[in-house]
Amino acid sequence: MKIKSSIVGALCILLFCGSNRGRAGFRVVAFFTGRNDLAHISFVHEANRFFPKIAAQYHFEYDSTNNWNNLNSAFLSHYQVVLFLDTRPDSPDQRLAFRTYMENGGAWMGFHFAGFALTPSDFPQNWDWYHDEFIASGQYKGNTWHPTSAFLRVEDPRHPATRRLPHIFKSSPNEWYSWEKDIRKNPNIDILLSIDSSSFPLGNGPKLSEIWHSGYYPVAWANKKFRMIYANMGHNDIDYDHHTNRELSFQFDNEIQNRFVIDALIWLGTGSHQTAN
Repeated sequence: MKIKSSIVGALCILLFCGSNRGRAGFRVVAFFTGRNDLAHISFVHEANRFFPKIAAQYHFEYDSTNNWNNLNSAFLSHYQVVLFLDTRPDSPDQRLAFRTYMENGGAWMGFHFAGFALTPSDFPQNWDWYHDEFIASGQYKGNTWHPTSAFLRVEDPRHPATRRLPHIFKSSPNEWYSWEKDIRKNPNIDILLSIDSSSFPLGNGPKLSEIWHSGYYPVAWANKKFRMIYANMGHNDIDYDHHTNRELSFQFDNEIQNRFVIDALIWLGTGSHQTAN
């Protein structure tokens, strides 16, 4: 079993909103592949630096593994929150273990490429429960290019993950996805963040389809049937144009966006409506 970045912030006190003080006291495990696209690999490495620091500060444990065989019921029983940093499981046994985990009260947060599916491709839509019911967006439809900051609008300011956010804030640069399904029509979906119209035009091509001029694009949402959040963030900017492959931006270089991720994790891990200070 290959586990990386185990952190126990035993001396760190978590300060909750108001007069409540307490320890988060939960365990998180992040699954990743780290083989597809340098921008996704960059995000995985960044996440595996960021989350241990947050774990120490807010007193939870963070482990990460690239061994997807660990996605089994015995292993998952040790964790309250599962993260998918860049992909999702392929084998039937792994998928069944994850679905069983979620349907029995487990919590999950997925980032960017963890929601990708396109047929035909190397990542086909061959898991209806995950893409159509759980994340509920169906297949990938399109994206912006190059990675660009967007102004994000808080759609549900009452959710624990968004309570400390301003109504509109500027994100880190990202490749933004559009989706097959209009999740606004799904009563089980609570949209948390979307791209604000002040962002348009978003992207700079060179393909015209990679520049968005209008439309509604959800960025983060929860499914009321599960304890989960999907967030489209997770694609760092890489200097592909000049063939240097230099990292030009990072997801977690953004205090407000980080606040969303931290509060989402606390909500997922504790089952409470508390947020960090």
